[in-house]
Amino acid sequence: MVEAETTKMPSSSWSLEAVMLPASMVLVQAFTIGALLLSKLALNVGMEPFVLLTYRNLIGAIIVAPFALYFDRAMVRKVEVKVVGWISISALFGIVLAMGLHYYGLRATTAAYSVNFLNLIPVVTFVIAVLLRVEKLAAGTRAGRAKMLGTAICVGGTMVASLYKGKLLHLWPTHLLRHHAAGRAPPHHRHMALGTAYLCGSCLAYALWFIVQVRVARVFPCKYLSTLLACVSGTLQALAIGAVIVHGGGGGGGTWRLAWDLRLVTVVYSGVFNTAATFCLISWAIARRGPIYPSMFNSLALVATMVLDSLLLGTVVSVGSLLGTLLIALGLYAFLWGKAKEQEQRDQQGDSSAAAAAVGDDHHGRHDDRV
Repeated sequence: MVEAETTKMPSSSWSLEAVMLPASMVLVQAFTIGALLLSKLALNVGMEPFVLLTYRNLIGAIIVAPFALYFDRAMVRKVEVKVVGWISISALFGIVLAMGLHYYGLRATTAAYSVNFLNLIPVVTFVIAVLLRVEKLAAGTRAGRAKMLGTAICVGGTMVASLYKGKLLHLWPTHLLRHHAAGRAPPHHRHMALGTAYLCGSCLAYALWFIVQVRVARVFPCKYLSTLLACVSGTLQALAIGAVIVHGGGGGGGTWRLAWDLRLVTVVYSGVFNTAATFCLISWAIARRGPIYPSMFNSLALVATMVLDSLLLGTVVSVGSLLGTLLIALGLYAFLWGKAKEQEQRDQQGDSSAAAAAVGDDHHGRHDDRV
C-alpha cells in the first residue's frame, strides 16, 4: 500500500520538514513584503509600472531558465503553437493585467492598503469560478457555508478599509525613509478611488489567471518550462505596452535606463526573490501540503506590511484600516478552513474509490486464479 510506504519515512525527515515548510512560507511572506515596499519606493521616485514589470519578468526568466532546461528539457520539442497560445493568454492575465494593474494601484495608494487586495485573490477566484460554473457553491455543507461566510467578511473588511477612516492611530514614529523625488509629494493618499479600481481589476485578472492555469496545466504540464515561457511572453507584452505608454506620456529612453540605484535593486529583488524563489518555495509547499497551505500564512504579510509601511514610508494607520485588515484576515481564514475541509472530503472519497477498486481487482484476480 502507498500509505504504508509514506509512513515509513525516517522521523528525522518528518521533523526537518515540519520546521522547513512553515519557515519557507514565512520567508515567502518576507519576500512579498520586501517587494511591496521596494516597489512602492521605486514608483514614488518615478519608475513606470510597466518598466518595472518588464525588467522583473526578464530577471525571473533568466533565473528560472536553468531549472527549465535541466528538469523539463525533454519537453522543449513539445512546445507547439497551441501551447504558446495558452501560455501567452496566461501571461496576459497573470503578468500584464494582474501585476500591471497592481503596480498602478500600489502607486496610487499605499503598500499596506494594496496588500489587502492580494489576500482577496483566493476569494475573488472562488466567486468567479462559481459564476463560470467551474466550482460548485455547496451551500448545504459546513465547508460551503464557511467559504460563503469568509467571502462576506472579506468583502466587508475591504469596504471598511476603503470607505471608513475613523480616528488616526499614532502608534510609533513614522516615515523613517523619506526617499521620494525631490520637489514631488509622495503620490499615495491622493488617488485612493482610482487606486482601488486598479487593485480590484488586478484581483479580477488574478482570478481569471488561476482559471486559465488549469487549462495550461492540462495542455502543457511542465511547471518550470511553462513558467519560463510565461515570463518571456509577459516580458514581451509588458515591453510593448510600456513602450506605448512611456512614448505617449512623453517619456524618453531614459525611462528604461537602469543605474546603480533603488530601481535596479527593486528589479533584481523582485525578479530573483518575488518571482523565482517564491515560485520554487510555493511549488514545494503545495506538493507536500496541498494548495491551501501557502495561503494560511498570508495574514503575516497583512500585519507586517501595515507596520513597516507606517514606520518606513509614513502611511497613517487609522481605526478603519486596522479594522478592515483584521476583518480580511478573519474572513480569509474562514474561507481557507472551508476549502481545506472540502479538500479533505475529496481526498477521503478518492481513497475510498481507490480501496474499492483494489478490492474489486483482488476479487477478479482470485476468480481468474480459480478458473
